[in-house]
Amino acid sequence: MSTLHTRFYKDKANGKFLGVCAGLADYTGIDVLWVRVITVTLFFTVGFVVPIYFAIAILADDKPQELYADRAEQRFWQGVRQSPTRTTREVRAQFRDIDRRLAAVEAYYVSSNPRLAAEIENLR
Repeated sequence: MSTLHTRFYKDKANGKFLGVCAGLADYTGIDVLWVRVITVTLFFTVGFVVPIYFAIAILADDKPQELYADRAEQRFWQGVRQSPTRTTREVRAQFRDIDRRLAAVEAYYVSSNPRLAAEIENLR
């Protein structure tokens, strides 16, 4: 598993103040608005949240520019971070589906071409 994609980064490009909320939103897949609302609520109700926020802002690395190639890759890695087991099951299911479809294509061509069927059998 790529540690580059599974680490927490603060996201200054999409952040309003220091990029911590945008980084949390990117890491968890939760909408950044809700992360900000929860953070502001915690700022006013829990006193130790402010030092933790600034500690994260100081200690966390900035998000690399080209971390994700596209939106689909971002959603995939968010799923990996949220539930690696579920993501593994989904990838296995996709490979099983591809394997099933390739077997159907192979069966179609082999059944209609006996010479090809014999050559494939010789390779096995």
